[in-house]
Amino acid sequence: MKTDEIISIFDEQAPNYDSRWKRMAPVSDALYFFVKTIFARLPEKARILCVGAGTGKEIVFLAKYFPDWRFTVVEPSQGMIDVCRKTMENKGLTQRCMFHEGFLDTLPKDREHDAATCFFVSQFILEQDERSDFFKQIAIRLEPKGLLVSADLVADIFSKDYPDLLELWLKVMSDAEVDEPALHKMKETYENDVAVLPSQKVKSIIALGGFDTPVRFYQAGLIQAFFAQRSKEID
Repeated sequence: MKTDEIISIFDEQAPNYDSRWKRMAPVSDALYFFVKTIFARLPEKARILCVGAGTGKEIVFLAKYFPDWRFTVVEPSQGMIDVCRKTMENKGLTQRCMFHEGFLDTLPKDREHDAATCFFVSQFILEQDERSDFFKQIAIRLEPKGLLVSADLVADIFSKDYPDLLELWLKVMSDAEVDEPALHKMKETYENDVAVLPSQKVKSIIALGGFDTPVRFYQAGLIQAFFAQRSKEID
């Protein structure tokens, strides 16, 4: 799937995105719960790079617990970033955010951040070298010991367990009131337009992007999340 097609899909989904996935909140809330602990060692006035921030759910969550943190919101979908802006305005968080509509590589490299979040973004990069370069683009915008938290769809699609896991995951989506046509489309997307890779491969891709060996800290269905510290040396 081309980048303009991905943007178009998220533009279309933006107005109802949060309400559509509301019943999946236990999954995302548990992820954010771990992230809060991972990021707890960051400076009191930390700067957080939120790559593919969407409607800004992780920002709202983190801002509540860390009142002096500031956030760089990177999002290529105009629809999504418009919803994010409105959410931040309603929550009184606008002054703590810098909004950048565009892809990460268009964000100036001289902005240094203490940590970065990247949720369900890198999975859309099908070529593994390009995916590693994407993580490198994050790494060069972090402080020398900056932290990354990344989550994507992760699985060994050739394992004997995968069909059962996929069936369970799609059932979970169905319970979240996603209609049958959308489920069918989602399955096709997983097969053709999303790089669903085994955990070790994803860890290798992140490490090649300029991070120490990532640690997997969370799994729910097909979702896995990792944290990693920026390497001392980035080629």
